[in-house]
Amino acid sequence: MQHFIEPWKKISSEDGSDFRIFRARWDTSVSPRTGKRHKFVVLEAPDWINIIPLTPDGKVVFVEQYRHGNQTITLEVPGGMVDPGETPQQAALRELREETGYESDSTVHLGSVAPNPAFLNNRCHSFVTFNARQVTSQTFDGTEDIALHEIPLADVPNLVYTGKITHSLTIAAFYHFNRYRERHGSVGDGR
Repeated sequence: MQHFIEPWKKISSEDGSDFRIFRARWDTSVSPRTGKRHKFVVLEAPDWINIIPLTPDGKVVFVEQYRHGNQTITLEVPGGMVDPGETPQQAALRELREETGYESDSTVHLGSVAPNPAFLNNRCHSFVTFNARQVTSQTFDGTEDIALHEIPLADVPNLVYTGKITHSLTIAAFYHFNRYRERHGSVGDGR
């Protein structure tokens, strides 16, 4: 017998702590299966973006930085939060310029994912930009220290396979980009 999942009914919500990049919220909801109440923590976060910057010769501009969550240095594409009043595309182009000093006039939205819908309420929007060129120096906020690497697009699958790229949202962006390439041909490979 097939079981159909139904939405839970939220009966109350109370504010929790504010942690600058997200706020905690406690929701009490009723299970449609058992009728029992349960309390859940939800992290309210702004939407995020990431952007795959492709140079005219088919290289991806990666950023390398230290990440405090897992205390490692990561290789990933530029990304960040969507500021109030910004569209995801505006945020992607802003983050690209701030983190890399690169700009481009051709940007495509690739897709969006829910980073972890178990407890986060936001989305991450992935973009690709073609013919990216460095036009200025990087602009860091007080906590950023970023190195740039231009890596051939063809090398990306092996970097994921060997564990050099582990950031799940970067991997999701390349998944969306590969789907885009299936529909539009081998764009962005410098040919």
